[in-house]
Amino acid sequence: MPDATTAPHSQTLSRGIRVLEVLAESPLSIAGLAQSLGVHRSIVYRILRTLEDHGLVSRDTAGIVSLAPRMAALARGVERDLQATALPELTAAANDLGMTAFLVVLDHTECVTLLSVEPRAGATVAQRPGTRHSLSVGAPGIAIQSLLTDAELTDHGVVSRRALNPRGWAASHDEVIRGLSSVAVPLAVPGRPASALAVVFVAGPQEDAAVGARLIATRNSIVAAAS
Repeated sequence: MPDATTAPHSQTLSRGIRVLEVLAESPLSIAGLAQSLGVHRSIVYRILRTLEDHGLVSRDTAGIVSLAPRMAALARGVERDLQATALPELTAAANDLGMTAFLVVLDHTECVTLLSVEPRAGATVAQRPGTRHSLSVGAPGIAIQSLLTDAELTDHGVVSRRALNPRGWAASHDEVIRGLSSVAVPLAVPGRPASALAVVFVAGPQEDAAVGARLIATRNSIVAAAS
């Protein structure tokens, strides 16, 4: 019998995880999921039945599949202490700025949203936990790059480092999603993965410098509370 180091990976489990990753980006039909995974719809259907049984995905009356609330409950257990420390500070920043504020952590070659807070008032852009994008693009990616050595950047698939501006924050416009802008600052907490605090908003006349300064203050409060 092969040991744990030589046993083949479970293809079904891998596909199930991939379904969750795809749905974290956007709800899809079964046909859309099959196209994203490059498999027959019958395979996707069997995977979804299992995920539905565990309350991880749901389907509406039109057959569109999305992540279910159970996923949010599971996500709360990831870096629980960091999320608990960041939540009140992110909430204050979101309400002060009138923008969605979120905590992003490094996961292999991608930035993954761990926690997201929308402001009490004003039109906002949704940023779902589990949303991910390449470390090479977007303000959160630039912020996290600043915490990594050149060798680590290479290991994480970054070809060319992008630096923070001299005031210690990063901004991006139309990079991850057209029409949206983001400002982010790096967050380094001992014993935790490289992270960033960010806000996302519809591209417009917002003053990036003021947003960056507010995020730096938020970051300093979180670091002090986590120490």
